[in-house]
Amino acid sequence: MSAALVQVRDLKMHFPVYGGVLRRQVGSIKAVDGVSFDIMAGETLGLVGESGCGKSTCGRAVLRLYDITGGSITIDGREIGDVPQSTLVDMRPTMQMVFQDPQASLNPRMTVAAIIGEPLDEHTDWSKAQKLDRIYELMDQVGLNRQFAHRYPHAFSGGQRQRIGIARALALKPKFIVCDEPIAALDVSIQAQVVNLLEALQDELGLTYLFISHDLSMVRHIADRVAVMYLGQVAELAPREALYQNPLHPYTQALLSAVPEPDPVRAQSPQSRIILRGDVPSPANPPKGCNFCTRCPQVMARCKTEPPHLRELAPGRYVACHLFETVN
Repeated sequence: MSAALVQVRDLKMHFPVYGGVLRRQVGSIKAVDGVSFDIMAGETLGLVGESGCGKSTCGRAVLRLYDITGGSITIDGREIGDVPQSTLVDMRPTMQMVFQDPQASLNPRMTVAAIIGEPLDEHTDWSKAQKLDRIYELMDQVGLNRQFAHRYPHAFSGGQRQRIGIARALALKPKFIVCDEPIAALDVSIQAQVVNLLEALQDELGLTYLFISHDLSMVRHIADRVAVMYLGQVAELAPREALYQNPLHPYTQALLSAVPEPDPVRAQSPQSRIILRGDVPSPANPPKGCNFCTRCPQVMARCKTEPPHLRELAPGRYVACHLFETVN
């Protein structure tokens, strides 16, 4: 196993809630509440969970697009968790992001060449000819026609716009890229093309990905390891095949049971689908014990008062659940 390129420890991202006549802080939304994981150089860590669980906030916080509430973030051997934004400029080429909505993340007033070349304008002193050569090289890498370099984003399809976003992320030759649901806004036929492109670029350039998605089937295709989030915390973290073949956490079991089953015999089995009752608690007022205790089909008394900790049950296999803790 290669060394960890990204190390996240006890990451917290709380957003203040203001109320009253004087608009004082009356609480906080715990979007990310104590998340820890490593991403090895050259691997893809999938981050999954239902909408609102904090996946995208976690990805943005890891890149320090937010000033985090607490915790430690180390990327390529450098601690960036408590570094002021002004001093992060020289780290930006190492870490980049591919956003969810290619339409919203591209400036409609800029040509494709200007969009892809913007990082080069900010971080290099290259000549105009050098920048144009690099822009053409990037367009070739992501499968875009060079002749379209001076067109505007509205002239492209959704899949092509996402390729523009990927080319922009690659401009400064980063080591680590956060892919924030890069296929969610695309047609199913285009999703596979974009994922295959990301895999090919990873093999060619040695990239490291944090791949955020709610599409469990696609995550199984691209990820080496998978972290499952629920209400701002990691419920389970395991190698891909181990997690999909034998999920341990009750929430992971429920998530995977929702994946469509191509085998009609297994699909009709009454035990194949786990239905969770109730609603997801508010991140502004999470349960006192385990975050999942209000919906867990295997809830115990201690789950309602004592929060579980993420523990390693086997090499690389982490679970935060009282079912797997030894009671002293």
